[in-house]
Amino acid sequence: MTNYLKFFYTLLFVVLLGTASAFAADTEKESESPIDIMGTVADHDYFTFFGKKLYLPRLFLWENDLGELQFSTYSSTKKAIASGEFVDIDHVITPVTGHMVIDFSLTSHLIYFWFGLGALALLVMFAGSRYKKGIGSDTAPRGAIQNLFEIFYEFIRDEVAKPNLGDKYRTYVPYLFTMFMSIAFMNSFGLLPWAATATADITVTAVLAIFTFLVTQFSGTKDHWQHVFWFPGVPLGVKFLMIPVELIGLFTKPFALAIRLFANMMSGKIMIIAILGLIFIFNEMYGTVAAYSVSVLSVAMTSILYVLKLFVALLQAYIFTLLSAVFIGMAAEEHEHDHEHDDHIHAEPSV
Repeated sequence: MTNYLKFFYTLLFVVLLGTASAFAADTEKESESPIDIMGTVADHDYFTFFGKKLYLPRLFLWENDLGELQFSTYSSTKKAIASGEFVDIDHVITPVTGHMVIDFSLTSHLIYFWFGLGALALLVMFAGSRYKKGIGSDTAPRGAIQNLFEIFYEFIRDEVAKPNLGDKYRTYVPYLFTMFMSIAFMNSFGLLPWAATATADITVTAVLAIFTFLVTQFSGTKDHWQHVFWFPGVPLGVKFLMIPVELIGLFTKPFALAIRLFANMMSGKIMIIAILGLIFIFNEMYGTVAAYSVSVLSVAMTSILYVLKLFVALLQAYIFTLLSAVFIGMAAEEHEHDHEHDDHIHAEPSV
């Protein structure tokens, strides 16, 4: 146990040192302010690795003044602007003539979205190869990676899928496990000092929520759609009032999923940067002595936040997956109605 604690503290020290170094490298280039929180957490056209910026390709589908569609590719934003066909207006690349149709460019959040899916694919392929050899099926699982795979898979199957999906749980376990692990990987990658948190981008969480929305609606039974368009057991007038309410409910559920994950991951990133940023703010305002003094408190608080954020990274993946299972289960459930209360049946007056 002592060796594990030593390893954890060493790793935490390296991460905090890397975070401060990476943050200092960015703030040194800011002449107007010693700290740019939103600029640090925003999506970028470059990929940062140990303080080195690797600019990503820009791919544009745009329409010129003659109405002709053109597809242009450049190795970086600077190359696109240097071509004379595009200009940077408030950090948005637009054509000099015509208008942008779709920007297919790679971004830092997209790269880490792919990293999350890639890590999940490697984990599944590794576990699959072990099971094919009989390790984990004929014998007990061996190795930390396979044991972690089994822990997470059985947790999603037994604690998330079965209670919410009943007998249909086997159909949805692969989807729920994929959703949980991919979000957990993306959240965890955001803890690296040079990395971006893909789930701190509303477009990423919206795509994940849309997948849950589609799975939910395609899993909906006839009874589910009856509850949406012709709610049983209520008077006729109330049925017409329930239709817009139920339709709105179909979209508010995935909307809440997207916003909850995005807000939690974005706020955690901002909080860490803001607390570490106090060092540079105090250095700018009061000098080196004040910066060293406040650094003790900043680093201590950031250490606690890193441990908490690792827990939140797994917690938010669990919450997203659990709510997805709940929504799918509600749509796939067969309801039993009390027909005595159906508006087509009227009770006889008592004598």
